[in-house]
Amino acid sequence: MDPELIGDCVHCGFCLPACPTYVLWGEEMDSPRGRIHLMGQHVEGTPLTPEMAGHFDACLGCMACVTACPSGVRYDRLIERTRAVVEREHTRAPTDRAVRELVLRLFPYPRRLRALRLSAGLRRRAAPALERVSPPLAAMAGLAPDPVRRVRLPRRVRAVGRRRATVGMLTGCVQGEFFPQVNAATARVLALEGCEVVIPPAQGCCGALPLHSGRPEQAVRLARRTVAAFERAGVDTVVVNAAGCGSAMKEYAEILDGEWAERAAAIRAVDLAEYLVELGPAARRHPLPLTAAYHDACHLAHAQGVRSQPRELLSAIPGLELREVAESSICCGSAGTYNIFQPEAARALGDRKAERVLATGADLLVSANPGCTMQITAAVRRSGAAPIPVAHTAQVLDASLRGLREVG
Repeated sequence: MDPELIGDCVHCGFCLPACPTYVLWGEEMDSPRGRIHLMGQHVEGTPLTPEMAGHFDACLGCMACVTACPSGVRYDRLIERTRAVVEREHTRAPTDRAVRELVLRLFPYPRRLRALRLSAGLRRRAAPALERVSPPLAAMAGLAPDPVRRVRLPRRVRAVGRRRATVGMLTGCVQGEFFPQVNAATARVLALEGCEVVIPPAQGCCGALPLHSGRPEQAVRLARRTVAAFERAGVDTVVVNAAGCGSAMKEYAEILDGEWAERAAAIRAVDLAEYLVELGPAARRHPLPLTAAYHDACHLAHAQGVRSQPRELLSAIPGLELREVAESSICCGSAGTYNIFQPEAARALGDRKAERVLATGADLLVSANPGCTMQITAAVRRSGAAPIPVAHTAQVLDASLRGLREVG
């Protein structure tokens, strides 16, 4: 915990209505301002109590407070460092510790995730029984997306027409295993817009999940491996289609030290929507006659400041009507691993978000993060309402550029 960063907070309260847990419970210690107060107490010598750890654990790390703060408080840095302190100093209950170990030994590793993906239907059916044994495991089971056909991407996708750029593409762990169709659509869209796309086979997790879960050593190992993979591929720009991954990769130069920080700084990580708007359109957009609601993923809107670009891309598609979701800045409750580690709060936020999404009456929900997609889909399923299809921005663009009648 950094005393200087803590001292930047003037306790003005602008963060309160932006904080999802404060919105849910109205408790001061479950607001950014309250948590910063607890951080200050710990720095001044107060031991980390279970109650303090509970308030820190309850934070989603959604960064809505960073957007709302007029003083520029780096709450993102504060909560990341605080989580690492909690993991070092707080003794968790054996079941809690076991679930955290399971998740962080499973999700960042694509090969291990593959078995989880293949048993999705079985796990969803087991969720009610698991609820009595372990709510976190039940939450993990209930979030499972429907299995999809595995997509094998080539190492290089040639640009269609004149080559305008050469970029790398992050395939990720959760995105690559649970939503491979999103990666395939991303590569096609980039190619249709004149990009040669390099997809290193040796890449894996970018380190976002352990970074946001208080495991900096694991995050650093994975970050170094990712940097090295794209260095070998010979690219200096990496396009990312998952909000949490993009946020973590943009932090590499800060979380890595020495030579590795310099090497990371030489590679630019950029969100897909951000990059396509910068590049400008080249391929023809065909009509897509549908209504679409756009969901702001927290690590895209708040952590990366990418809000207008996805809307600009979607609005440029002929026939597509874009609708806004009420309370768009409030987290859906996914927040990386939060919906597993804090299932009760995550469920309340997911149900709240599903209600707002369904109120748009849209034909399609567009989301730019795999965790959000799973969280909102599960919440809509719980509501008993007719399901709303969820697609990534890349899939909507892919359908328009290829002249398809449906998104998917």
